[in-house]
Amino acid sequence: MNESSGAPERAPVVLVVDDEAQIRRALRSVLTAGHFEVVLAESGAQGLERAVDRTPDLVILDLSMPDMSGLDVARELLSWYTGPILVLSVRDADTDKIAALDLGADDYLTKPFSAGELLARVRALMRRSSGVKVAAREVVAGDLVVDLARRRVTVAGESVRLTRIEFDILATLAHDLDRVVTSRMLLERVWGPEYVADTQALRVHVSHLRRKIEPPGGVPYHILTEPGVGFRLVAH
Repeated sequence: MNESSGAPERAPVVLVVDDEAQIRRALRSVLTAGHFEVVLAESGAQGLERAVDRTPDLVILDLSMPDMSGLDVARELLSWYTGPILVLSVRDADTDKIAALDLGADDYLTKPFSAGELLARVRALMRRSSGVKVAAREVVAGDLVVDLARRRVTVAGESVRLTRIEFDILATLAHDLDRVVTSRMLLERVWGPEYVADTQALRVHVSHLRRKIEPPGGVPYHILTEPGVGFRLVAH
């Protein structure tokens, strides 16, 4: 009896987030021919849901979508996902490329594109990623649980409603659990590089966040201030 000793190799999963049906069909055809498994999403919100349901090995992301900016999708995705992101867009201005790459995208391809170039870039990104796909989706710090993928927060099992900015601050701190994150880094990651001097806004939002997640009494337990430097989420 001649049986194969090993399981068949899994096809890498590529998530395509693009609002144009024609582009989605073309990408599915090209990537399937290149032996990738393809998951499609037609909006930013759907793309984030698909990524949570089936963690991709690589994401191809359009910058222009009707429901939310591709940059916002990337920012939210990168709060927990560590795989490569290839930005695909009709925009060819340097400012758009720089914004996407500064945010954490790994490569940028302008429409229209050739099938050969797309596959070559996807394969190069897959080689560089070395199979690393995901950081911790969920960060636990004592009774505080931060679900980075689903953007949910609980304290002692109770759900806590945060604003987008409050969650982004907490997610950034959770990403570097028990490490000091500078005020400048928080401002850059949450608001963007043009807001790195607005420390007053940061203090106000951290204060609001603390009211929602800290125990009564006014003494910080989860988020500690490092005077003159920034903040730290304590692991406990």
